[in-house]
Amino acid sequence: MPTTTTLWRPVGQPELDLIEASGWSAFPPRLDWQPIFYPVMNEAYATRIAREWNTKDDENGNVGYVLRFEVDTEFVSRYPVQIAGDAECQELWVPAEELDEFNGHIIGEIEIASEWRDS
Repeated sequence: MPTTTTLWRPVGQPELDLIEASGWSAFPPRLDWQPIFYPVMNEAYATRIAREWNTKDDENGNVGYVLRFEVDTEFVSRYPVQIAGDAECQELWVPAEELDEFNGHIIGEIEIASEWRDS
């Protein structure tokens, strides 16, 4: 079994529905205006996005989910950690055209870690 890295992904309802349709095994292709797929490195940052952004967005169903998943560490090491704001805001930037390959290196199922609703 390969060594894995835990990653996190904040999503809204439409993306969660597509992930569920995959059998909890893959993230859906990016939309035309989304050049990168960005999993994040820690639960706190994913929670901040899900709680503060996704819950305020009608297109996301005014709900934010924090997903947890494992990826083969050797594979994911090709993507340097990007800082998108303060030190907590650590992301990987996976080009949209590499998402299928990335999905192929997910180990186990994608899991819901938490759910946030507009209050």
